[in-house]
Amino acid sequence: MVKTLQNKGLGVFILMYVLFNFSCKQDVKQEVVKENEEPTGYFIEPYRAQYHFSPEENWMNDPNGLVYKDSLYHLFYQYYPDSTVWGPMHWGHAVSEDMMKWKHKPVALSPDKNGYVFSGSVVVDHKNTAGFGTTDNPAMVAVFTYHNMIRENAGTNDYETQGIAYSLDNGDSWTKYEGNPVVKNPGSKDFRDPKVFWNKITESWTMLLVAGDHVQIWNSLNLKEWEKGSEFGKNQGAHGGIWECPDMFPMKIEGTDEVKWVLLVSVSPGAPNGGSGTQYFIGDFDGITFTTDQVEHKWVDLGRDNYAGVTYNDAPNDERVFMGWMSNWEYAQDTPTEAWRGTMTVPRKLTLRKVGNEVALFNYPIRNFEKQVALAYPESIIEILPTRKRILPLKYGNQSKIQFTLSVPNTQMYFRNKNGDSLSVAIERDKKRVIFDRRKSGKVDFNENFSPGIQQMKIPNIPEGPIEVVMLLDHSSLELFINGGQYVMTNQIFPSEFFRALTIVNNSKEKLKIEDFTEHKVERVWD
Repeated sequence: MVKTLQNKGLGVFILMYVLFNFSCKQDVKQEVVKENEEPTGYFIEPYRAQYHFSPEENWMNDPNGLVYKDSLYHLFYQYYPDSTVWGPMHWGHAVSEDMMKWKHKPVALSPDKNGYVFSGSVVVDHKNTAGFGTTDNPAMVAVFTYHNMIRENAGTNDYETQGIAYSLDNGDSWTKYEGNPVVKNPGSKDFRDPKVFWNKITESWTMLLVAGDHVQIWNSLNLKEWEKGSEFGKNQGAHGGIWECPDMFPMKIEGTDEVKWVLLVSVSPGAPNGGSGTQYFIGDFDGITFTTDQVEHKWVDLGRDNYAGVTYNDAPNDERVFMGWMSNWEYAQDTPTEAWRGTMTVPRKLTLRKVGNEVALFNYPIRNFEKQVALAYPESIIEILPTRKRILPLKYGNQSKIQFTLSVPNTQMYFRNKNGDSLSVAIERDKKRVIFDRRKSGKVDFNENFSPGIQQMKIPNIPEGPIEVVMLLDHSSLELFINGGQYVMTNQIFPSEFFRALTIVNNSKEKLKIEDFTEHKVERVWD
């Protein structure tokens, strides 16, 4: 194009055009340096996530009651308003129009004579089956576990029961049902975490409950009276610890009309890299019973810090959006934060895709995440010879999205800062694994279980050829997505300052060429 214009005598125009654009690029780089300054104002404590949800203060764990109603996404969560360590559980509450920018609301549910308010779910009773609302103003109904500490301390096994509450003002206020509990305990320890959804097959409500080492499936016509229908999982799945926080939903396999059901179950301990994790099963559901021929243990996330994740009820366009608690019970109460403790993952869209002869669950940041992606700093073509490395300065530090396509079999990446903290991610496609090492990533000595060794993620079905790598780096976390969310690792980190450089090492026998490396700034979601 330049030669053509020069041939027409417009060389001066081109020179001015190039100088102008070069000058603009230089201006962007200068602006970037300013943007890398520490934020000021609200939510600026050390390690405070800038684009992930966290409570304003005190303890938070499991996401609860994810539901969409009247143009708002509701996030309820396990909350203790009086301390930064676990205590008598309440339901905290926040709302959002896009699942990125959140507004904190007053506590939704508090303990009562029946016990603490443990995890559960929220549905919109469109058909007014419970009689709490009307067809014009359907009630939001929360279904949750009561945990009675008096009965637990007395040595009984029936200290957990299920209760319900309803709201007629889109979640701003709640009334507990006078007939609670609606499901009494049959004598099962760890009998909790109800996930309720409208069952189109039976035209009734279905509730999943965990009972120690398996899932129970219950049914109801009115959300008040429940009958057990079936069980799943006593001889299937990972059983390194108790089962918690079940979820189940139908999904089409992408690109087909075939529908499969996905069952999520968290387990702690017993995850592949230690402690807490969330497994999934793909199978069929006839309205009463879930079945699967799956033998292999499958996990939503192979990092150390994604637990108790569940999905939204009534999301627009039937999208299945997942959020998890970004922590691990092995060290959750010791992480080095002061005003608050607990963060959520970014919301992720789930999809089912065929991978060879198998069906796999992918999870990837929702489309609305891109609304927070602002400045972009693309690198020129990166070429690295075998056994050589390239050091790239990070313009946006620990508030960025880093994205590129990787072609060679083996690559190692190091994040570093001026204080010598180092975080390593190695993709070894010849050995079909990813190695994640946070042992020198900053503050790691607050609990011996936080970083006892390296983490490994097997990637047996990774395709040949280039694969996409996306890393979401926040003040205290790194979420790694490989090949569009086929393989995912989520981990907390506590560096002494922002990482300022990324070193890429080519451990392959062929030249590494990256043509699309881009570092994006992710805007704060807190005003």
